Order: sequence, then C-alpha cells, then structure tokens
Amino acid sequence: MVTTDFFTPVVDTPFEYGAIAAANSLSDIYAMGGVPFLALNIAALPPDLPVEISSEILRGGAEKCKEAGVVVAGGHTIQDKEPKFGLVALGFVHPQKLLRKSGVQPGDALVLTKPLGFGVTTTALKRGQAPEADVQEVIGWMSRLNAKAGQLANEFSVRGGTDVTGFSLLGHGWEMAQASGVGFRLGFGQVPFISCARKYAEQWVFPGGTADNRLFYGEHVQFAAGVSEIEQMLLFDAQTSGGLFLAIPREKLAGFQARASELGQPAWVIGEAVSGAGIEVTL
Repeated sequence: MVTTDFFTPVVDTPFEYGAIAAANSLSDIYAMGGVPFLALNIAALPPDLPVEISSEILRGGAEKCKEAGVVVAGGHTIQDKEPKFGLVALGFVHPQKLLRKSGVQPGDALVLTKPLGFGVTTTALKRGQAPEADVQEVIGWMSRLNAKAGQLANEFSVRGGTDVTGFSLLGHGWEMAQASGVGFRLGFGQVPFISCARKYAEQWVFPGGTADNRLFYGEHVQFAAGVSEIEQMLLFDAQTSGGLFLAIPREKLAGFQARASELGQPAWVIGEAVSGAGIEVTL
C-alpha cells in the first residue's frame, strides 16, 4: 500500500513539526491495517528559510520514521512561500487483514485511541493564546505514532476502522457508518479530550476546517438536546495526526482492552454501531 500526506506547520518548533507531519503520514498505513517500511520526504520550503530550520524539520521526520522502523529513502523538495512537509509512505498488509471503513457490523464497540481537541488547541497556539503546558500536551499526542493501535487491530483481526484527521471524529465516523451500511451511537460523555480543549472551545478559536466539517457532515448527525453547541463543535474539530477509530466485535472487546493496557495504548470505548444510518450523539 502507498499513501501520502503533507501540510503547513501546526506548531512553532521545526523539529516537532517534522515529527508530527511524519506521524500523520504514517498513520494512513496503520489505519489500513498495514505496517510501514519505507518513506520519501515531500517538502516545499521558502528559499530564505534558514537552513537550521529546514534541517530540523527533516530531522524531526527522520527521527519519527526511525521510531517506526521506517527507512527514509530520499524524497523531493521544491520552493514555496510557506513551509510544507510530509511523507510518501509505503507499507505491507496481508489482504485478509486489511482494515476498511466498510467493515463495521451492528453491535461492534466503537473505540478511539487518541483524545480530541488538537485543532482548537493548535489554532490557539497560532493566535498566541496557548501556554507552554498546553502546547506540550498537544504536541505529545500529535507526535505519537499509531503503531501500537494498528498492532492491536491486527492482533484481534479488526476489520472496520480508519484514522481521525481533518474531517473530524464525526466526519470520519459518518464515512465509516455510510460505507458499512450501519448507524453510530456515540456518548459525548465517553469521548476523551485533551485537558485544554474545552477552554479554547469556549473562546471559539476553532480552525476553519471545523466549521466546514459541521456544514458538510452536520445533516448526518443528530444531537441529544443536552449537547451544547460548543460540545458539538468539539466533535467536528479538525484533527491533525489523530488516533485510530476502530469497530471492535463485542466478543473481542475485553481481550482487546486487556492487551491495550499491556501495550500502554489508550483505548476509549465511545459508542457502538447500530442498525440504521447516520450518527446519534447522546449525553
């Protein structure tokens, strides 16, 4: 399998930007049930960007690839006014272990492996509103590989899943539900968020993609009366390098959770797949 992804900086420090971009690019391989083995750098850099910054971006990506056991075999660089960086990633997957958006069955537990709130927090960072503690929290999560989550999906022969990125939890969730011919029932109180997410949501510092997600996917989502507008927007929040969103058969859930604990991999059960269509968000 082959995939590619790249984007403009989401944080101010070049090394962390490179690491996050690499983790995000490799996530597409994990989200399909595969294991990445080779990558190519894709970079667009301003000609007047100091070489120290360019080098740190590439080093951040290389270190994250090394952590994943991935060889960086070259790449391509062009000039652009704003920095952009990411990877072409190649991975292996057995055809019978492919993770698909269409693999969800009614009764499956819906599991998320990273919290939400990355979009609203990085937007606060860009506006100079985020203190260092919040910056470090969101960097820690965004730069975390989805390798262990992908390993779990493979070990337990999970067939339904994707990763949560720019289209938000609800956007990617609706794509899964539609492809599988099922509905999703999510409990807002079960969904994890990084500690500063609500604070910035109340300041309404969402990225533009969050509003786009609400506009496009909102008609497919029914919210309980007690779910506030701010809470709804947090579920539409555009993520960078988010976690895997997996559908786990009920008979495998206890074993999956136990193994996740052994690996130190968070795994929050946030809802279930049901007969029907669309997404229902309860309290």
